[in-house]
Amino acid sequence: MPEYIVSLKIEKLDEGVYLATSDTLQGLVAQGRTIAETMEIAQDVARKLIESYIEHGDSLPPEMTPAANIINNIKIPVAVTG
Repeated sequence: MPEYIVSLKIEKLDEGVYLATSDTLQGLVAQGRTIAETMEIAQDVARKLIESYIEHGDSLPPEMTPAANIINNIKIPVAVTG
C-alpha cells in the first residue's frame, strides 16, 4: 500500500491533553497526553480512514498526496529560547 501525506492541526486543550484534526482527511480526530502520542494515534486513525476509503471503492480526497511524490515539503516545529 502506498504512503500518503496527511496534514495535521494539533492544539493543546485546557484539560492538558492534545487534539489532532485534519483538513486534508475529514473525520480524523485523535487525542493524546503528549504531542508524540497524539501524532501516533492520528497516524493509526488516518490509516484506518484511508483503508476504509479504498475498501469501499471511494476516491481519496484530492488533497491527499502520495508520499512518493513529495520531495522537499517538510514542516518541522522549531523552539527558540530567548
